[in-house]
Amino acid sequence: MSHGKDDEVDCRDVLSDVYVFLDNECDEGQRSKIKEHLDDCYPCLKKFGIEQEVKALLARKCGGDIAPTSLRANLKVRLSQVIITENSGPAL
Repeated sequence: MSHGKDDEVDCRDVLSDVYVFLDNECDEGQRSKIKEHLDDCYPCLKKFGIEQEVKALLARKCGGDIAPTSLRANLKVRLSQVIITENSGPAL
């Protein structure tokens, strides 16, 4: 959903980037567009507030935990692998 202006950010885009926004991992232009959208869109702002609370809760409860080196290495390997499955049967 968008709110009518050609230059506005789509609600789906805002919600898909909410963690990037919360973690300050987006550029200033993207951050400004998302903030402007949140200021004008109550449903997105409400969803953003929920996401922000979940992130804060996780940080409080798990913020000091550090994953073992072997787990991090294993995750890096798995994330770098691409598994493609092909369905050769007829579509239902």
